[in-house]
Amino acid sequence: MTGQDRANSGVYLQDRYELQILDSYGDTTLDTDEAGAIYLKKAPDVNAARAPETWQSYDIVFRAARYDAEGGKTADARVTVVWNGKKIHDDVAIDGPTGGGTPEGPAAGAIRLQDHGNAVRYRNIRIEPLS
Repeated sequence: MTGQDRANSGVYLQDRYELQILDSYGDTTLDTDEAGAIYLKKAPDVNAARAPETWQSYDIVFRAARYDAEGGKTADARVTVVWNGKKIHDDVAIDGPTGGGTPEGPAAGAIRLQDHGNAVRYRNIRIEPLS
């Protein structure tokens, strides 16, 4: 398999912002639709992919967009991602939802694990509030 047929999936933060999950092992292209990308917004700084059928690890630190009392956005969502021990996004602002994301707003949103039928599996998921 090649391109987007290689374990294409993602992690949606607040059901708005997708972190692309994809088998990008050996791919030298850093693009906004490759593994580790903030989908169609920002390519990862490096490709930290392990070999196919090897567990990958993602540590994601996310801060939701901020809103004032009238519901106006005052600050973008922000994310830091460490993929297989390598920092690929460092406190990156996300200026709006990614493709397939729900519209932004002050209400909380869910975490969604995407799978396009490529037999992607997830394990050891922990959600911890920042102090």
